[in-house]
Amino acid sequence: MKILILGAAGQIARMLTNELLNKTDHTIVLYARNGHKRLTIIDDSREVIFDCDFKDKNKLVDAMKDVDLVYINDMGDEESTKTIIDAMHDAGVRRVIAASVLGIYDEVPGVFGEWNKRMIGGSPRMYSQIESARMLENSNLDYTLLRLTWLYNQAGNTKYLITQKGELFKGAQVTRQAVTQLIMDIIEEKSAKYLQASLGVGEPDTDWAKPSFY
Repeated sequence: MKILILGAAGQIARMLTNELLNKTDHTIVLYARNGHKRLTIIDDSREVIFDCDFKDKNKLVDAMKDVDLVYINDMGDEESTKTIIDAMHDAGVRRVIAASVLGIYDEVPGVFGEWNKRMIGGSPRMYSQIESARMLENSNLDYTLLRLTWLYNQAGNTKYLITQKGELFKGAQVTRQAVTQLIMDIIEEKSAKYLQASLGVGEPDTDWAKPSFY
């Protein structure tokens, strides 16, 4: 499989790259602004860097040549999301996993939901996440949308809890390591289990008023 990672310099994207290199034989296209300065090729037989932003459709189409799956590390700019979707249609690539945030459907209940709204609910970035998710869900692509709760790092902690669209969100925090594990699990899943799905992603037993690190 050939996988395009958009936003390859991000923390989860870097973890995903390492996992793919160490645990699979997939080839990887790393796409990032100033990518040649920010990224280092570990295996030049399996990795290539594209140095550009998400708004360059021609560059995106070029990066998608022979790609089987696209991972979008951030959907915080709806113009970029539209360009990526258009490029996927032009390139004939259908499978996409995209990282978004909790709260885009007003699905976070209780005290934590109120805290989350105060922190990010009215921000321009949240508006962009909502619009980006809407475009992806209406794109006719084979998408999996990940609505991530508040992120932190903890080596070895790969525990995640999934809720479906229409269910109340669970989990005030989750590790980037767990999100990376979920993405790996989705990539390796051979059925239609995760297709046309919007998944809330939290950590089990963290239904708290706010993340532990706040």
